[in-house]
Amino acid sequence: MGVKRLAAPILVILALAALALWGVWQRAPREAVQTIACADPVAGCAFVHNGEPATLRFSAQPRALEPFVLTLAAPNLRAAAVSFRMAGMDMGFNRYELRQGETGRWAASVTLPVCTASRVDWIAELDLDGRLYNLVFTTH
Repeated sequence: MGVKRLAAPILVILALAALALWGVWQRAPREAVQTIACADPVAGCAFVHNGEPATLRFSAQPRALEPFVLTLAAPNLRAAAVSFRMAGMDMGFNRYELRQGETGRWAASVTLPVCTASRVDWIAELDLDGRLYNLVFTTH
């Protein structure tokens, strides 16, 4: 009977500890972030990852709450993820893991969160094998 009574407080303590660790990890200094210069992500964005050419592409012009596919071609990649934010604004947790397809390209169906301030300036934060890249883009 005593173990059952302690289960809920223990779970709450573990959840708070995990949240605190996540906060510390978010504030930890990361290696330099490389900016991907790209005028049109729908047409494709070329950059260099680990000395090899890579390409990032959106399947459609992004709009809030409308899914689109983000594809990535990068040789010798082991893991890829993307999240979206705005400068100076917390957009909540929206991390997407890209999966490698049969063609060797990585992809994920992603959805931008809605911005209550009606801003259109976004930053896609790409994590490729622990190396960080930012792509600045706008929505319509």
